[in-house]
Amino acid sequence: VRLVESGGGSVQAGGSLRLSCAVSGFTYTQYCMAWFRQAPEKEREGVAAITNFDKTRYADSVKGRFTISQDNDKNILYLQMNSLKPEDTAMYYCAASSSCDWWRLLESSQYGNWGQGSQVTVSS
Repeated sequence: VRLVESGGGSVQAGGSLRLSCAVSGFTYTQYCMAWFRQAPEKEREGVAAITNFDKTRYADSVKGRFTISQDNDKNILYLQMNSLKPEDTAMYYCAASSSCDWWRLLESSQYGNWGQGSQVTVSS
C-alpha cells in the first residue's frame, strides 16, 4: 500500500488549498480514509474521514471550512481547505484502513497505512 500526499504549501489566512492523496495497492471494497495533521510539539489529530459509502466525519475545528472527498476512478483522496487560519498550520497526512469503527474514524489508531505528509503553512 502506498499513499502519497501533494498540494501543500504556504498561504495567507483566509486562503484555500487542496490536498491530494494518491492511493495505490489498497484494494479493499470496505474501507475508511482520513486526513490527520500534526503541528510542532502537538499530538496528531484527526481532521476529516470518509468511508467507502461516502459518509464523512469532521473535527469540530474544521467543520464548515474543510471538505473531504474521493475519486474512486483515480484512487485519489482530497481535502479542500477553505478559510484557512494560522492554527491550521501543520503537517498533513492521509491514512487508510480496511477495518473501520464509525465512532473512531478520527483516531489515528484506526489506521495502519500512512502517507509521508505534506506541509501546510498559514500566515496571518
